[in-house]
Amino acid sequence: MSDPLPVLDDLVAESDELDALVAGLSDAEWKVATPAEGWTVAHQVAHLAWTDRVALTAVTDPEAFAAHVAEASARPFTFVDEAAEARAALPPAESLTGWRVGRAALDAALRAAEPGTRVPWYGPPMSVPSMATARLMETWAHGQDVADALGVRRAPTGRLRHIARLGWRTRDFAYAMNGLTPPEAPFRIELTPPQGEGRWTYGPEDAPQRVTGPALDFCLLVTRRAHRDDLAVRAEGPDAERWLGLAQAFAGPPGTPRPPRGETA
Repeated sequence: MSDPLPVLDDLVAESDELDALVAGLSDAEWKVATPAEGWTVAHQVAHLAWTDRVALTAVTDPEAFAAHVAEASARPFTFVDEAAEARAALPPAESLTGWRVGRAALDAALRAAEPGTRVPWYGPPMSVPSMATARLMETWAHGQDVADALGVRRAPTGRLRHIARLGWRTRDFAYAMNGLTPPEAPFRIELTPPQGEGRWTYGPEDAPQRVTGPALDFCLLVTRRAHRDDLAVRAEGPDAERWLGLAQAFAGPPGTPRPPRGETA
């Protein structure tokens, strides 16, 4: 098993960055609409708090998590929105405190997990590093929604490497989510990191089809936080080209695509 500490440390840093962005908001700003249809800033924080709590249950009480999954399966397309709606109604200070307490408890539980632990989840069980990566990806993606709503431009960091790798690893999952069979041949992914030095690369160097571009743009694409036309991500090969229209690094349905800049949803 890979060392979980680097991604756990990066998850803490990513959460702290978003915390600093929302901590000083007024009650009115918590109600500002974000690019996610029907979700305000309050919904975004509420969703992260709820998911951290569910992940904590998965780590510490697998039987309780299994009962939750059974209950959620009765309303697979609404239970996430329902949870966000309920928690978004809390006073902002209470919601923020709940998120802080929950994510600290999850961090402690993941750090204390025995090597080789497999954490149950909505799909296949995950290793501790994979769970932390998934939480980092969601925190960054929902943080992007908040930043977009507030008109804040966040500086990209090296933490994006976790999301970029997850985007590459979930290629076949994205095809499956769309009822399609993935190509047999792997792709080569070559990304320019935020610092602009070197490359982040995934997949065989001699793969005939590849995807290239800035790491930030690739992460925006695989989290479906921007329209592909607004991103400098390029595909070489018909299968790679098709994948860029399907790519998603998160579980669940793809959701409504973001419109290009200048267009309304």
